[in-house]
Amino acid sequence: MIWVMLAVVVLLFLFVIGIYNRLVTSRNGYKNAFAQIDVQLTRRHDLIPNLVETVKGYMAHERNTLEAVISARNVAVTGLKAAAANPGDPAAVQGLATAENQLNGALGRLFALAEAYPDLKANQNMMQLSEELTTTENKVAFARQAFNDAVLGYNNTREVFPNSIIAGSFGFMPAQMLEIESPQKREVPKVSFP
Repeated sequence: MIWVMLAVVVLLFLFVIGIYNRLVTSRNGYKNAFAQIDVQLTRRHDLIPNLVETVKGYMAHERNTLEAVISARNVAVTGLKAAAANPGDPAAVQGLATAENQLNGALGRLFALAEAYPDLKANQNMMQLSEELTTTENKVAFARQAFNDAVLGYNNTREVFPNSIIAGSFGFMPAQMLEIESPQKREVPKVSFP
């Protein structure tokens, strides 16, 4: 009888260890996925000062727009550092999303103004930086999707029964998905008939 009870306790202990290890593995998965976002957003943030320098000579009287882009970039860099320090912190991830949305808006205004300057649009540096930013934006989108998938997997693992009991006992908190809005996604398509 004692052997049966001991076997049940050992099996229960192994069961708890298995759940705990799955939770740790899932949490490490979303942290790794966030590291990929960190790489791409850092690259994006590093490109922005070069873009502003290229535009500066052409758009000297658009100083407010240039300052808004640099300010939004600095806020986004700070948000990224906070989120990278703890990608499981919902407030930090939400702060990053808000900062990136503001940066997207500022860049959108900058590119809209750049359309009014044909020499700037034809500038080789401007074309190259625009292409690099577009490529980086695509990489950010893929990295964000991988992160959100990892967060979903972690949250699902954390919330199903009996994992939820173990997760609560060991302090596994829910993770926040990263949702960065694209200004193009919100634009209403323009339709005109001749």
